[in-house]
Amino acid sequence: MKKLLIVVDYQNDFVNGSLGFPEAVQLEKPICEKIEKYRAMGDEGQIIFTMDTHDRHYLDTIEGKNLPVPHCIDGEDGWQLYGAVADLKAPEDLVFSKPTFGSLELADYLRNRGAEYESVEFVGVVTNICVISNVALVKAAMPDVLQIVDTACIASNDPALQEAALKVMESVHVKLI
Repeated sequence: MKKLLIVVDYQNDFVNGSLGFPEAVQLEKPICEKIEKYRAMGDEGQIIFTMDTHDRHYLDTIEGKNLPVPHCIDGEDGWQLYGAVADLKAPEDLVFSKPTFGSLELADYLRNRGAEYESVEFVGVVTNICVISNVALVKAAMPDVLQIVDTACIASNDPALQEAALKVMESVHVKLI
């Protein structure tokens, strides 16, 4: 059975761009190490990336009205994967662009594939927004597959919300390591 790694939104704008924060920068090395670990598994490891993806009408969306900071505009530098993580993305890795916090496409892809996976592990940013949203969707798509969040490979710009998100994920049986 395969192990799946989902790298959530580790994009320039969330690391050192318009919504960047120091804790996100510090994740580059541990996320790269995690990707390399999954690569070393060969066919037993799979890697999927989610990418926050907006267009020039972002500020007209509900999200844009509540977070009026243009970010991750499709095709622009802020939308690209950050640093060495970008270099580690392989052509065979799936990428799910998403217009909001969670990816319904990702959940649809994983629905009915639970028998293929031993576990799904999440890394990336932002813990209390996009990470927790994708965890919830994947949990709904594959309720009997072990879900793991590596706390050394996630970050939020708000420590209190990070802690709250971790408690919520743990309460729905996500394993925190």
